[in-house]
Amino acid sequence: MITQPQAMATPTPDPDEERRRTQTARLLAYRDDGPLTHALAGKLGKGLPPVPATLVALLAIVGLIVAGVLEPGPILLLPVAIMLLLVLPTAPRDHLGRFDWLTPPLLRGTEFLTMIAVGLVADAPRWLLFVLVYVVGYHTYDTVYRTRQSIWPPAWVFYAGLGWELRLLIIGAGAALEALTPVLAVLTAYLFVLFAVESVTSWVRLDKASAAGADAEQDLEASPEEAMEQAQANGEAKG
Repeated sequence: MITQPQAMATPTPDPDEERRRTQTARLLAYRDDGPLTHALAGKLGKGLPPVPATLVALLAIVGLIVAGVLEPGPILLLPVAIMLLLVLPTAPRDHLGRFDWLTPPLLRGTEFLTMIAVGLVADAPRWLLFVLVYVVGYHTYDTVYRTRQSIWPPAWVFYAGLGWELRLLIIGAGAALEALTPVLAVLTAYLFVLFAVESVTSWVRLDKASAAGADAEQDLEASPEEAMEQAQANGEAKG
């Protein structure tokens, strides 16, 4: 007996799985990993638990500061090395643990602390350190705000922004070579232009798309008579 084929039902996505996927994507975006982390993440196995590893890195750097170990010269690469050795291996984790939401603020706080500590010991201008922290902080805020609106920044921004790991490596190398001030100036100017231009252009494009969508919706809702009257009015105004 030949029967009519039944249409295949479209599987309904699991809400919990979708929530976990979105949570992971957001936390990974908030980490602001750069090209070095992405290149090595697949070679690190399961990786380290993100919260304990990042917290240990933070406490270790605080210990270096309190103990007065940091002095001008190559020793200023030490806090950067601690960050890389402890935080970079946390990238492969899924960040779905109960407290993994703490990873981004811990990571960003440790990054800022390292920037400031190395900069002050290397006698970099304090205003320049403030501007750099502000620029990176703005980028983090922009990322958080966009993802909460379900608008994801393009992946190339995180690569072009160098990520926390390359930013710290550049700062550490500049301090070790006693050339931190020009390095900071170039890095800050580059990141400022990159993040500001990309953010502004993205939001402008979004506003234009939203306005076009609103106009189209109004046109669909208008009656033919109203549309004709509007067209006539526009023609008279142009004439």
